[in-house]
Amino acid sequence: MYSSAQPVIVERHLPLMPMGLISPACCWASIDDDLNYMFHIAHGRGTVMTQSGIIRFAAPCAVIIPAGEAHNFQFELNASGMALTISASYLQSLVARERDFAMLFAAPVVVPLVSEQLTWPLARLAHELAGSDVAHTAAADSHLLSILVQCARALEHSRAIQAAHPKAAATLVTRLRELIEQHYRDNMTLAQYAATLGVTQTRLREASLMVTGMLPNQLIQQRILLEAQRALLNSTMTIAQTAYYLGFNDPAYFSRFFTKAMGQSPRMYREKPKSN
Repeated sequence: MYSSAQPVIVERHLPLMPMGLISPACCWASIDDDLNYMFHIAHGRGTVMTQSGIIRFAAPCAVIIPAGEAHNFQFELNASGMALTISASYLQSLVARERDFAMLFAAPVVVPLVSEQLTWPLARLAHELAGSDVAHTAAADSHLLSILVQCARALEHSRAIQAAHPKAAATLVTRLRELIEQHYRDNMTLAQYAATLGVTQTRLREASLMVTGMLPNQLIQQRILLEAQRALLNSTMTIAQTAYYLGFNDPAYFSRFFTKAMGQSPRMYREKPKSN
């Protein structure tokens, strides 16, 4: 699944591996009675199939899989992040010190995060694991504790919102979809969508992830892509005209956007039905 980079293993209980670039066909499938997994998804999205069912996730987030849980990840193109494993015995010692960590590894779970929230502590953890500075083991432990504390608090915050406002989140996402339908060609920023809806960007993001498994920007891009497909197949507009119609200032950028999402250029997409 991963790039050619090797896992950084200095302390036996903390192997840390960069995920690199992942193709849509790649997956991570594993079951281990002694290892707990934490995947920090910095970019992209995907699904994970566990014994409990299928879970969708979108960056930025942490996907936590407890020891003994069979799991199979499917990542989208260019998903990236880090994979961290913690031995069951070491986690048990951490839980003995702080019982709140137990809820993180009670069952497979997606923890919504703020952008870049874990980037620095994970980078420092990797640095200490790979190094030999004085007290590097203690430093690695401190960074791991910081990561677990942030995840525990983020999970508790997410669950509190979900418990208090499940219907409100669904209503907000319905309003967001209606607003996207009106303005998806207008290059509105996420801040403008949030302001129009009268909520913070964080609240909008949390509601969107909770209800759809996707970020607001992904919902907007999904709508633009759908209209692009319709225009390419059902109109006589040129590709450049289609780009301007959809609100793109640069047809070349539109072509890159479409190609990345669909795996083929707008011209190839338009010509394919003819060849069939």
